[in-house]
Amino acid sequence: MPAQNSRPYTLADFDFTLPPELIAQHPSPERSASRLLDGRGERPVDRVFRELPALLTPGDLLVFNDTRVIKARLLGEKPTGGAVEALVERIVPDVDGEPPHQVLAHLRASKSPKPGSSVRFGDAAQGFDAEVLGRAGPDDSLFRLRFPAHPLALLQAFGHVPLPPYITHADAPDDEQRYQTVFANRPGAVAAPTASLHFDEAVLAALAARGVDTARVTLHVGAGTFQPVRSENLAEHRMHSEWFEVPEATVQAVARTHAAGRRVVAAGTTTLRALESAAKRTPGQGLSAAQQGETDIFITPGFEFEVVDRLITNFHLPKSTLMMLVSAFAGHEHVMALYRHAIEARYRFFSYGDAMLLDRARTMP
Repeated sequence: MPAQNSRPYTLADFDFTLPPELIAQHPSPERSASRLLDGRGERPVDRVFRELPALLTPGDLLVFNDTRVIKARLLGEKPTGGAVEALVERIVPDVDGEPPHQVLAHLRASKSPKPGSSVRFGDAAQGFDAEVLGRAGPDDSLFRLRFPAHPLALLQAFGHVPLPPYITHADAPDDEQRYQTVFANRPGAVAAPTASLHFDEAVLAALAARGVDTARVTLHVGAGTFQPVRSENLAEHRMHSEWFEVPEATVQAVARTHAAGRRVVAAGTTTLRALESAAKRTPGQGLSAAQQGETDIFITPGFEFEVVDRLITNFHLPKSTLMMLVSAFAGHEHVMALYRHAIEARYRFFSYGDAMLLDRARTMP
């Protein structure tokens, strides 16, 4: 297992040059036929994702994020005819005394709509009008909208799959199925937990036969996962907030696994963020109690991991917070070397791309 030290890092340390043709525009024909870069040792090993069960040990605990991607992208127009594109970031829970059916959304328009105005989503014959209530969010980057009925039903009827900005084609029926995990359960994400897109029923069955235990967390992935880091000084970056839950059953499963000397394996960075966020709420006690709420945890090299021992993850954007997270987990030099190998070996990158398997690095004194 590679070792790492905790020298200061800047944004430039997480940059790399990626040939554009390596950005996957469509998923692998079979989920588990994607490639898997085994980065656990000093030297990378090229594998196929369906080999994963054999790489885990009976008694290991594999934790999934069971969030479900909602059709959060809406196309519409203002009463003036100007085009509007909305990306719903979050459905606001109904509160007594407040107007119901509210969402927080990013709006893209030539001129931002004013409070009290309306936006027509869908078309004139089939669609709905949303009322603009005003700005929202810590930096007023979001808009609070009121829908005429339950947002989930309207998004399902009129929304589009919120494909990432680097995927250039419009969403198609295949994306509605493939930009979703096979175990997606709790609707609320606007981006998929992409490392879990490689799991299919055959792999899940093989994991069970291998004696690998499983558990669930929920983290509703927000659009902020694609937010760029603009400051060379990482401490100046403001992390986006996402809702998560770690249930008591998962807390107990983690405790049993570590007590038996086995590994906790996170399926994706969102699962890792949920588990480590829960642990940070009880300092010095590890993952000791069920937790839910908001997390804006920002994981960079030097972070002290308390729960996760192994990570399955896709390949991430240069200079992204997720590059920083995997570098914190497996060691910066090791991760950058793996990325160089992946580019040379023509792995497919980002949400619809391939995966890699990482062990947590030792920290050098």
